[in-house]
Amino acid sequence: MTAACDALVIGGGPAGATTALLLAQAGWSVIVLERKRFPRRKVCGEYLSGTSLPLLDRLGVGDAFRERAGPDVTHVGLFTGDATLRAPLPRPHVGGGRPAWGRALSRDRLDTLLLERVVAAGADVRQPCAASSFEEGDDGFVVRVEDGAHGKVAEFRARVVVAAHGSWEPGTLPTQPPRRVPRASDLFGFKAHFRATRLAEGLMPLLAFEGGYGGLVHVDDGLVSLSCCIRRDKLDEVRAGGTAEAGEAVLAHIESSCRGVREALAGATRDGAWLAAGPIRPGVRPTPTRGAFPVGNAAGEAHPVVAEGISMAIQGAGLLASRLDAWRAAGGSRSALAAVGTGYARDWRRAFAPRIAASAAVARWAMHAGVTAATLPILRVVPGLLTWGARLAGKATRVS
Repeated sequence: MTAACDALVIGGGPAGATTALLLAQAGWSVIVLERKRFPRRKVCGEYLSGTSLPLLDRLGVGDAFRERAGPDVTHVGLFTGDATLRAPLPRPHVGGGRPAWGRALSRDRLDTLLLERVVAAGADVRQPCAASSFEEGDDGFVVRVEDGAHGKVAEFRARVVVAAHGSWEPGTLPTQPPRRVPRASDLFGFKAHFRATRLAEGLMPLLAFEGGYGGLVHVDDGLVSLSCCIRRDKLDEVRAGGTAEAGEAVLAHIESSCRGVREALAGATRDGAWLAAGPIRPGVRPTPTRGAFPVGNAAGEAHPVVAEGISMAIQGAGLLASRLDAWRAAGGSRSALAAVGTGYARDWRRAFAPRIAASAAVARWAMHAGVTAATLPILRVVPGLLTWGARLAGKATRVS
């Protein structure tokens, strides 16, 4: 179990895999620790904006993604109350002459595709393995690692640590969030796949209902993914006195609130179990410490209402990898790592802070049925406001 590397990446999801792959392609020795064995399902909206396709091509998985993902998503919609609105999505300008519409791929397939590419690039991927602590030494970090397959514990050494462990679960690492007191406003995420739906191809509607929000999108294998977030107090309310599992209780609440969902899922069958996770933690995280760099949700996350989570994860990983590779080319002194963190944090905030702010505003609007209903007359007359909102959320903004 003892090993040393240039970069140790904690987490093998899109952010961790992208960072590991870009660094491995640049000649770094990389170890990736993933606490679950892939493939594994995960709560996620599963949509990837067209702005990320050039980066997928650079990673060497673009063609495979296009072959396996669901159909092009060309329209955004709104299902709330009796309203079913739709408007064109802004098309990203990414160059190269290739189609750039966003598409959706099941997270178990996307994550496996990326991690397999990481292995092919020469990185050492270990799963199930988890980091329980890391401390900075004179020439890097000492990382304590627990091997979930064999019950062994060892210490790894790495020049830099990339924290790609997400933000939803508290833990013992300095980059993980502390456990906090439960609040009525806490948001929990749910996801399920459905087969034989009536959702129009190419449409990704926002679902706005009292106490939460969600979305529908076509994914691979003819399935439609329904993902949503719901407040803790509303979740308790919809489950009160019932015997249905939490996911089914949430779905019943959504269907009673959104005619568009009832119609889209009429006659459909659920494919697999409901998944649940949370509470989610939207917002921007603290600036990285010297040599330890958060990516993905560990760096910050938008409310899932804008469906930018995966795009932000891999594009943010690209920003970090670029900074790290420039640091290494300049000599890789530890004294310069603080400047790397400062520059990366500045890049990240410039690219994603506007999306996070926009997502918070949209989430507040979507979760209050009275506010949503009050704006419907305007949206019916000017559905292009949905297009404008999608642009504000980053659907046409490419991050270099």
